[in-house]
Amino acid sequence: MIPENIKKEYNELKKLIEKYNYHYYVLNNPLISDTDYDKLFNKLVNLEKKYPELRTPDSPSYRVGGKVLDEFRTVQHTTPMLSLDNTYNEEEIIEFTNRVSKLLNIDNVEYTCELKIDGISISLRYEKGLLVQAITRGDGLFGDDVTENVKTIRSIPLRLKDEIDIEVRGEIFMPKKEFLKINELREEEGLPVFANPRNSTAGTIKLLDTSVVSKRHLDSFIYYILSPENYNLNTQYEALEFLKNLGFKINPHTKKVSSVEEIIDYWKYWIENKSKLEYDVDGMVVKVNSFEYQGLLGNTARSPRWAIAFKFPAEQAITKVKEIIFQVGSTGIITPVAIFEPVFLEGSTVQRASLHNFEYIKERDIRINDYVKIEKAGGIIPQVVNVIVEKRNGDEIPVKEPEKCPVCGGEVGKLNPSEVAIRCLNPLCKAKLKRNLEVWVSRDAMNIQGLGPKLIDRIVEAKLIEKVSDLYSLDHFKLATLGHGVGPKMISKILQQIEDSKKRGLDKVLYGLGIPNVGKKIAKDLAKKFKSINNLMNAEYDDLISIEGIGNDIAQQIYDFFKNDRVREIIEDLKKSGVKLENEDMTSEGIFNGMSICATGELERMPRSKLKELIEKNGGVFKDTVTKKLDLLVVGKNAGSKLEKAKKFGIPIMTEEEFFNKYKL
Repeated sequence: MIPENIKKEYNELKKLIEKYNYHYYVLNNPLISDTDYDKLFNKLVNLEKKYPELRTPDSPSYRVGGKVLDEFRTVQHTTPMLSLDNTYNEEEIIEFTNRVSKLLNIDNVEYTCELKIDGISISLRYEKGLLVQAITRGDGLFGDDVTENVKTIRSIPLRLKDEIDIEVRGEIFMPKKEFLKINELREEEGLPVFANPRNSTAGTIKLLDTSVVSKRHLDSFIYYILSPENYNLNTQYEALEFLKNLGFKINPHTKKVSSVEEIIDYWKYWIENKSKLEYDVDGMVVKVNSFEYQGLLGNTARSPRWAIAFKFPAEQAITKVKEIIFQVGSTGIITPVAIFEPVFLEGSTVQRASLHNFEYIKERDIRINDYVKIEKAGGIIPQVVNVIVEKRNGDEIPVKEPEKCPVCGGEVGKLNPSEVAIRCLNPLCKAKLKRNLEVWVSRDAMNIQGLGPKLIDRIVEAKLIEKVSDLYSLDHFKLATLGHGVGPKMISKILQQIEDSKKRGLDKVLYGLGIPNVGKKIAKDLAKKFKSINNLMNAEYDDLISIEGIGNDIAQQIYDFFKNDRVREIIEDLKKSGVKLENEDMTSEGIFNGMSICATGELERMPRSKLKELIEKNGGVFKDTVTKKLDLLVVGKNAGSKLEKAKKFGIPIMTEEEFFNKYKL
């Protein structure tokens, strides 16, 4: 039994946290500091850990994700999600308003003008005020149930301010700053970049790991209510205010107008000012304001007659490519960047654009001194649309792939034939070193606080460090030579942090070393399998390929990485410095020793990430997929295809309750 005072405390915490969420993410008006918010949130999470049955479907803890889904269910929409007809100029919008007036036999019709957010459409269903289902548009008739992912979006309420049954629709989008962060990270890792925020939003909402969705900070605007007459609403403008009062985020720039001239003025205003917004818009939506008139106008087979999308013209500019420079990232990837003659485009001066990789240049035949047409992808990132070939005069210079690293002069190449990116292969490259150090000191690696990118840059430029292992030879005297802003107290704290990092463990070291394509999970798997850096350095290709999740290319990259003499030199230095390069804690026996365990469905006791930690802590291996070699499948609610596969293979199956009872967890 949960004590009544605990229940009361939990419910009050829940309401308070959602209040702060609403003010921060919907009203953009924070009421408390991030630190104070984190304290409240952690208090709630700790209560849920101690009393798992406390957790309700509207718990703020769903915001951080944790579930890994098997697949998305396809479900039918209550009513079809229609698409809008498009118009692109003043003449066509005049035709639209004339047609509406003629069909209604009314001269003066009132409209709402709403910014058209460039994201993905979503339908949200609430029962007694509680979010029960979120469905993507799909083909308009059927969409994917993405409820668990949508729960991570802070601007979408898990519980409304009124306990009503309602279905609403709106747009999920990715703010520009998040889009930039994700593309920078993907380019750094040699992955294809997203073309625009809409693509990144669509890709994110279909991820199966809800914790990753949470970290991408999607946002929303809600603008439509099914059956508004059920709530005594007469106009679209009233409906928006009703949505706002329920706790939804609505776009603040909606305008009510009564003439086509006002519509066009609104359109022209946002053509000039859309670059100032924190999200991408590609036009505006013009809607007949009266629901009665909307009903009279009706729909065609694919779109409503009472609304139209008035698209903004694509803004482009022509400029000259003055030069193409090469930048080197943390994993050594060499990225070509075009430097332009400055040109004004969508509210800012553009002077450069990433060309991503050398295949991109070849496909578009981009040369130095070419005139090119450019635009901003999603209104944010400058990109080359095409070359103006007819402007060529013979002075154009083709771009050659670098034969040496532009920073250190080291060897360059591809890690495997299928890779697009060309990399610097020198582990001691200064550009790589700076980025590698940023990873090494990060929380997911050695967690050395106080060493930010700016200080790392100063340390490397001062030649205090030439390789990662030199970090452990820093002392008071060396750091003091940096001068301004680096005082005795800061130096003492940094040196203590460096000393503490020596005990982090093998998996942290492996992640921090920057082995190509080795993230946190593979680093942990390698540490668990080989237990010491020596064992891993001496591992054969076949030993590496035997680890689930490591394919041919990654196995070869790991093998080659540890055969490099400079890498071995770094590891020897780390040993001499006393950095822990073995994982004693991973060799201990546990109740799951030798067992491989997978889970499917919705788990209630704890998030899947926590279950994984529990299994690994007790000697087992947590698997993401069902294979014939699996020892056990743990089944939660609404189990997916993994359950059928386990039955087919004859793998032992336990419910979540049976699992926890048997092993007394």
